[in-house]
Amino acid sequence: PLVETNLCGHATLATAHTLRRERGVVGALRFRNRFSGILTAQAHEDGSITLDFPAAPGTEVPVPEGLPEALGVKPEAAFRTGALGDLLTVLPDEATVRSVTPDLDAIADLTRREGLRGVIITAPAPGPGLEYDFVSRFFSPAEGILEDPVTGSAHTALAPYWSARIGRNGLTGLQASARTGLVRTAVLGDRVHLTGYAVTILDGTLHT
Repeated sequence: PLVETNLCGHATLATAHTLRRERGVVGALRFRNRFSGILTAQAHEDGSITLDFPAAPGTEVPVPEGLPEALGVKPEAAFRTGALGDLLTVLPDEATVRSVTPDLDAIADLTRREGLRGVIITAPAPGPGLEYDFVSRFFSPAEGILEDPVTGSAHTALAPYWSARIGRNGLTGLQASARTGLVRTAVLGDRVHLTGYAVTILDGTLHT
């Protein structure tokens, strides 16, 4: 990103993973975040890590002018996510989510105009029996993120929306980026638990 982000699942997950792997830290970790106060991360025996983040339930709003053209498809509904600063947009099905090729310049202009961090597109899984319940993608080109591979913070809005719509608390989201990623979610009042895995891909020392 080109700016400091207020809430980042990547950073929290990676830091918890590194503290456990490199420093041998066990149990719950507590992080102080400028946006949302204390965040906790709990490492599990299977290697997964659960992040405890504030929920960001959406408020339905009219589809912003220019969004259908920027996405190449008209959303069924749009929701602002409060302090998180994203626009959650619901598309008809997974195939549509996967096929979107957004006009990123137009998305950047729209998010600047509307005071948003980014745009989430989402749809239900195509049927039961899959390893996921809904799909999503996330674009934040004005902040330097053309398409994020997996966005923990976006799932603080996705989880409340889909839990209410599906009628089940524990769900799994598939972020359908080129890399993809699965995020297990659970809504607990005004908090959302996000569970996933981290992998170390680079190890080095920074010198100043």
